[in-house]
Amino acid sequence: MQFPTNERDWERIAKVFEVKGNFPNCLGAVDSKHVAIVPPPGAGSYFFNYKGYNSQVLIGISDSNYAFIYFNFGTNGRVSDGGVLEYTDFYDKLQTDCLKIPVSPDVKGRKLPYVFIGDEAFSLRKDFLKPYCEAIYKRKKDLQLPSLPCPKNN
Repeated sequence: MQFPTNERDWERIAKVFEVKGNFPNCLGAVDSKHVAIVPPPGAGSYFFNYKGYNSQVLIGISDSNYAFIYFNFGTNGRVSDGGVLEYTDFYDKLQTDCLKIPVSPDVKGRKLPYVFIGDEAFSLRKDFLKPYCEAIYKRKKDLQLPSLPCPKNN
């Protein structure tokens, strides 16, 4: 596992995301996993998560080749999945601009920031994207999204 240490490392990661996934300026995909534990005596509900068991959380960031560039383990399970990110040294460095992320280049004539991607659990930030909330689509029963052709089938 090699964490990026300079702008060139981040640019390499972003370039591969663009080539493989047609997603320019993506620096990594973030997700977390609750790992079941037997809590220490006297812990009470400190490790008890929303899924109904005691856990600690593993959070990781991977590049477009599914290789970890960062992981952290040990946040207690009662912290929300999105909140777990805020307990990491990665987040501290992201907040203080210490990751040496390059200045956003022009992409097809527009300035697009470099971003990390995650699921609905994470907070939307200028440097962190997540998908539209699935509940929005469930509420709009008549919403029809266009069907896009799959390049593999053509």
